[in-house]
Amino acid sequence: MNQDKIIPYVACVTAYNEDESVNYDHTRLQYRRVIKHGGHIFCGGTNADFSGLMEDERVKIVEIAAEEAGANMIANAGCPSTYATIRLAEKFVKAGSPAVAVIAPYFIACPQEGLYAHYMRIADEVKCPVYIYNIPARTQNPVDPETVRKLSKHPNIHGIKDSSGDQIQLEGCLAVRDERPDFKVMSGSDAQILEGLKKGTSGYVAGLGNIVPEWVVGIGKAFCEGDMVKAEELQSKLASFRTELYKLGFAPAMVKRGLYVMDPLVGNNRSPALVPSPEMDEKISDLLLRYGIEYS
Repeated sequence: MNQDKIIPYVACVTAYNEDESVNYDHTRLQYRRVIKHGGHIFCGGTNADFSGLMEDERVKIVEIAAEEAGANMIANAGCPSTYATIRLAEKFVKAGSPAVAVIAPYFIACPQEGLYAHYMRIADEVKCPVYIYNIPARTQNPVDPETVRKLSKHPNIHGIKDSSGDQIQLEGCLAVRDERPDFKVMSGSDAQILEGLKKGTSGYVAGLGNIVPEWVVGIGKAFCEGDMVKAEELQSKLASFRTELYKLGFAPAMVKRGLYVMDPLVGNNRSPALVPSPEMDEKISDLLLRYGIEYS
């Protein structure tokens, strides 16, 4: 398989100063670090603490990502309302983002017909490719495969980032390509990277790429080169590390804290995402040591 057809995105973190203001310079350095390892940038997603950012901050980190990654990025423009999502996506386009992902509305409960209308209106009005971002554990609004199929008929909806972690959901999204071969399906679960590639995903978005970008990118590279032994080894190691890290606390916050232990300049997430402690940091440090993970 041509490696160029598999796109490894990293759901990059946002760096903060001690006063919880955004550290734009170090956020830029994190983007550069991911790019150095061969990753593409997924900007402003769950691991970026986007729900804790002000609108101008969301736009600024997109500007930085576009400067660093060019076409090799996508930015999450999702907001609870359709109107706010469209307005923010327009700002992202002006900031240089070549495409936007749209997380399903959160806080507002939506039936499938409501989600369909939401995405169709966004796709009609936003002047760049739109990707569905399905993460029901955070939004409580799952975008069902049949809704994905109907939405795929819109020419400006180019694919989906499925972070459901559900194999049936992922397979349902992949079935959409039987009707639209250019529809991109990306797994958003670190535990499903290799399984998704075997089933035919176009790429993946991994939060743990902030800590181990070389592992995350390496899975796709090994898969494309036909080295399934190495791909399985990296996926197994990543899954094991993920399980142990996430036992310590809320998943996105633990990704950030794991990176913080290696690089304190990324800062903590904004309160109340995580209340850190010396005991937690010691456990994370021991975990990193056991897995031979070093900042690079």
